[in-house]
Amino acid sequence: MTLIAAPARLSTADASFEADFQARLHWSADTDAAIEGRVADILADVQQRGDAAVLDYTQRFDGLSVASMAELELTQVELKAAFDGLPAAQKSALEAAARRVRTYHEAQKRASGESWSYRDEDGTLLGQKVTPLDRVGIYVPGGKAAYPSSVLMNAIPAHVAGVSEIIMVVPTPRGEKNALVLAAAYVAGVSRAFTIGGAQAVAALAYGTASVPKVDKITGPGNAYVASAKKRVFGTVGIDMIAGPSEILVLADGSTPADWVAMDLFSQAEHDELAQSILLCPDAAYLDAVQAAITRLLPEMPRREIIAKSLNDRGALILTRNMEEACAISNRIAPEHLEVSSSEPHRWEPLLRHAGAIFLGAYTSESLGDYCAGPNHVLPTSGTARFSSPLGVYDFQKRSSLIEVSAAGAQTLGTIAAELAYGEGLQAHARAAELRLTEVPPMRGAA
Repeated sequence: MTLIAAPARLSTADASFEADFQARLHWSADTDAAIEGRVADILADVQQRGDAAVLDYTQRFDGLSVASMAELELTQVELKAAFDGLPAAQKSALEAAARRVRTYHEAQKRASGESWSYRDEDGTLLGQKVTPLDRVGIYVPGGKAAYPSSVLMNAIPAHVAGVSEIIMVVPTPRGEKNALVLAAAYVAGVSRAFTIGGAQAVAALAYGTASVPKVDKITGPGNAYVASAKKRVFGTVGIDMIAGPSEILVLADGSTPADWVAMDLFSQAEHDELAQSILLCPDAAYLDAVQAAITRLLPEMPRREIIAKSLNDRGALILTRNMEEACAISNRIAPEHLEVSSSEPHRWEPLLRHAGAIFLGAYTSESLGDYCAGPNHVLPTSGTARFSSPLGVYDFQKRSSLIEVSAAGAQTLGTIAAELAYGEGLQAHARAAELRLTEVPPMRGAA
C-alpha cells in the first residue's frame, strides 16, 4: 500500500478560506481527565513518601528493578565516561554545538542580564539587582527518542546565568541509557543527574526528597504526564512553559529548491502526529512543486508514517495573494519556528512580529537551530509566541529592585507617599513616610 501525504491545499482567495484555515490550526491543549487525576495522585504520593514513591513509580513505569535511589543517580565519572566513549565525530559535534550555544547565551546575558542603578539629583539610588536562581531542574525526555540537544539548550543558559546547581532528570526505560545524553550533561556542566522521569520526577524536583534536592524552577519538555505535573507544581516552583506540538511555518517566494522546503516541512512532521507544518506562498506552481517533492521524498523517510499522518491531519500548503499577506497570516499563527525561505529575507523580516524563532534565507534550515546555531530551541508553541519568548538566560535569573532614599529625597517622596497613603486609608503607611520628614505634620484625623 502506497503511503500518501497530502497537506490541505488552501487559498486566501477562496470564500471558505477562513473556516478551513481555523480548522487546520485548531488544537486542544486540554489534558485528558484520567491523566490529570493520575498525575495528582503521583504528586501527592511523592510529596508524602519521597524517595520510596519515586522508586515505586520508576520500577512500575520504566521497568527498573532497583533497591535504592543511589542506583538511579548518575555520577560525574559516568557522565565523563559516556563523553569519552563517543565516536570522535559525535564528540566533536557535541562540543561545537555546546560552544555555539554558550557563546550565544553569554551575549544574551551581557545584553540584558546585568544589574544597574542610577542616582537622582537628591542622591536617591534606584536600580535593579539581577541574581541567578540557586538550583534548577531540567527534564530531558527519554523513551521513544533521546535528546542530547535538549540537555544543551536547558543546562547551558542556566550555567551562563550563574545557577549554582543544575539537577537533570531523564527516564531510562528498561535501563537503557543514551551515551550522547549523558555526554551532553557532562559537556553542559550538569551538577547531578537521576535516571527518573514522568510526573514522579517532576514531583521529586518540586518538593524534594531525601535524595533529590528541591529546585527553584523546572524547565524542559515531556509527555502529557510531565506537562500536567509541571502545571500542578507551578507556584511551588517556577516552570518555563507548557509546550504543545512542534510547529514550522515556511514563508516562501518560490526561489528555494522545492526539495529543501519539503524536507523542512518533514523536519517538524516527524516529531509526532500532532506536529504542524504549513507553507505559505503566492506562487501556485511552487506549491505544486513542493507537493510533488513531498510525494517523491516521503518513502525515503524512516518515520514516514508519522510524517504522513501529521501532514494529512494538520499540514497545509496555502496560496496567498502576495508575500505581504503571507506575513500577515504568519503573525496570526505566531509559529514556534518560522522560516523565511526567500531571496530577500530581510525585506520581509520587519513585517514579522510573532514567532518563537525566525530563520532567514534559504540556507537557514530550522534543524540548524535545533542543534547548533546557538539560539535556544526551547520555543513557545500554539500561538503563545504572541506573548512568550524562547528559553534564555533571563529564565534562570530574577530581579530585585534597589531603592536607597537619601535624606533630601525623603522630604519629597515622603510627602507624596503620605498623601496617597491617606487617600487609601492606610494611616501607618503615611506615618512611616512622615516620620522621615524634617518637619512632621500632625497626623490626619488626630484631635
